[in-house]
Amino acid sequence: MGSFLYFIVDGLLGLLVVAIIISAILSWLVAFDVINLRNQFVYNVARFLDALTRPILRPVQKVIPPIGGVDISPIIVLLVIQGIRQFLLPLAFGPIIAVLH
Repeated sequence: MGSFLYFIVDGLLGLLVVAIIISAILSWLVAFDVINLRNQFVYNVARFLDALTRPILRPVQKVIPPIGGVDISPIIVLLVIQGIRQFLLPLAFGPIIAVLH
């Protein structure tokens, strides 16, 4: 059971990483007018990714403003998520897995 919970939490964090990366790339493509939000599919994808990533990125954006017009909050959040996945998850789930086995 502990291994399964670890798998689920790690997987959700991995999906969040992918969502943040896709959201950043999509925002660049919109900013450089490669794609536009008048396309209904692009608009819906951008809106979904924004709703998913905004609650995570916003606190970092409040602390670290854009540097030279470049928002580095996705990079900071990605580093934190990777740190959680690599260091904190094993620490949190290690004892649970050990007890259940």
